[in-house]
Amino acid sequence: MPKMKTNKAAARRFKITGTGKILRRQAGTRHLNEWMKANKKRNLRGTAAVHPDVEAHVLSMFPYRKYIT
Repeated sequence: MPKMKTNKAAARRFKITGTGKILRRQAGTRHLNEWMKANKKRNLRGTAAVHPDVEAHVLSMFPYRKYIT
């Protein structure tokens, strides 16, 4: 049986934590930032959790994840 493959696009976009949570980057930080207030740009830094409705779809792209939920 062939090896299962991780979806590489998903691997670049999502991070699965040690406890099994899925993290994503914040949207709206790529371009058109000149007009944004500095406070808004600061709040968009870092990561956010993936919505529970989408979690199963994202996890299906990681066949070798540690935690199966």
